Amino acid sequence: MRFGLFGTGPWAHQAHAPALAAHPDVEFTGVWGRDPGKAAELAQAYGTRAYPDADQLIADVDAVAIALPPDVQAPIALRAAQAGRHLVLDKPVALRAEEAEAVAAAVAERDLASVVFFTRRFTPELSAFVTEAARTGGWTEARVDHLGSIFQPGNAFGASPWRRERGGLWDVGPHALALVIPVLGPVTEVAGMAGSSDLTHLLLKHEGGATSRLTLSVDAPAAAAREEAMFAGEAGVRTVPRARWTPDEALGRAIDQLLVAAAGGARPDCDVRFGADVTAVLAAAEKAISSGTTVRLS
Repeated sequence: MRFGLFGTGPWAHQAHAPALAAHPDVEFTGVWGRDPGKAAELAQAYGTRAYPDADQLIADVDAVAIALPPDVQAPIALRAAQAGRHLVLDKPVALRAEEAEAVAAAVAERDLASVVFFTRRFTPELSAFVTEAARTGGWTEARVDHLGSIFQPGNAFGASPWRRERGGLWDVGPHALALVIPVLGPVTEVAGMAGSSDLTHLLLKHEGGATSRLTLSVDAPAAAAREEAMFAGEAGVRTVPRARWTPDEALGRAIDQLLVAAAGGARPDCDVRFGADVTAVLAAAEKAISSGTTVRLS
């Protein structure tokens, strides 16, 4: 399958470009970026071509892999889907629920394959845990603490304007939701509160009555950074295992799932429909925090 890469930032270097170049069933056709010089540099490193025009790259491929900020990703993903191209997207799909829905609708209308790169969901440890937990059922609650410290010298992601503006809710919130929603079910109500810096606390009610509590930050004190999660219910208390992963290997598994779906096989659990649902919860959480009220999702 011919793939075009959109984006030239740290994630494109760490995950997308090496994964596309290494995959035996992928032809890495070209790169487009907002900075032509960076696109040329990345393309040269992987023996492919830099495209000056995004739509020309869309025209020359079967699928796109996007490693761009969500507000830049969404319109490109929509144009690619409308052109009949399969999608490998980053999380969150968009910063507005309406934009994510438009991409999901375009994918559904054209029967395209899609996958959203919720990184840890593409590790064997976490994939197996989620599958088994969902099969077990009977859970009444979950807790996810996902706090990082990215605004430190040398952290490439700390320079990201959208992360500085949107904080942990939109950056690591998708990872937390990608863990709890498949196990506890769709979110029906959201309440939230903001703490110091970008610290965010969410309380979610899920279809069926289970609840989950999420604590999120990308600007926590370094000593307070942690990644912990658990589920509790009729089966007892289960701690979510820490996944071992490298970005390019995880993305390679996501590409595997896309190729299977494009050939008529199983649809990825983390497809763009799921990604749009996650975006809707994030938007509802933002509204709940700003209004100080509980927000219901239809």
